[in-house]
Amino acid sequence: MSVSFIARPSLSLLYRSITPKSLPRPSTNAVSASAISHHLPFVQPQHRSSIMTDSTPQRGFDKPALFVCDIQEKFRNAIYEFDKVVSTTTKLLRFAHALHIPIYVTTQNRARLGETVSELQPFLTKDGGGGPHPLVAADHDKTLFGMYTPSLASLFSSSPSSVPSHIALVGIESHICVTQTCLALLKNHPSTKIYVIADGVSSCNKEEIPVALARLRQEGVTVTTSEGWMYECMGDAGIPEFREVVRIVKETAEGTRGALRALGPLGAKI
Repeated sequence: MSVSFIARPSLSLLYRSITPKSLPRPSTNAVSASAISHHLPFVQPQHRSSIMTDSTPQRGFDKPALFVCDIQEKFRNAIYEFDKVVSTTTKLLRFAHALHIPIYVTTQNRARLGETVSELQPFLTKDGGGGPHPLVAADHDKTLFGMYTPSLASLFSSSPSSVPSHIALVGIESHICVTQTCLALLKNHPSTKIYVIADGVSSCNKEEIPVALARLRQEGVTVTTSEGWMYECMGDAGIPEFREVVRIVKETAEGTRGALRALGPLGAKI
């Protein structure tokens, strides 16, 4: 007895094939999400009263935040696949701007190791360079390895409502600053869900990366990909920002593939 399966395109691939302008607007008369996802014909039910629809699409995460850890000029030639980390971070910063997600940035000993790299600056400063962008909730220089500095702890304690519910973390190095940031957040904010972006973190020695990510998984951190986190954060194709996110995904597709090939397998080891 043989069983055959019909191959269906993934949701992510389907959305890449659709131009943002051609996407249908949410409607109670729209084709079902399952039919859209799998290119299946849609049969109109005879009894519309039995259909349950949500009038207001909800995002997947209530209070997400993006943490950008020590992506500085002096590390450019020292970190394994540094350009891939920058590429993934750029995509996530564009996503944060589209959904108005708070951004937290740190540098390690800025005077000696330099500013955050120039590629990321347009997303962190106001137009014309006149101070931090309104979405940048904190931009701290530090000597502490982890991002959870006394300044950030004070910020969260003085405004408990600002504590994120879900944090995506990118930066360097996986086994030092990224790891210590996660451990401090888990200790001080156990109800906050921490996600380390596998295609957005690295170290000088690539062998450190899988060891660090395996250790963080054991501690309760979720290791995922940038695109996986973005879609989980959105949660619903009906949100108003979805069209812009599709544009971002399409425009960064080549960089995403490169980062996944270089860094993704390291996140899956051990």
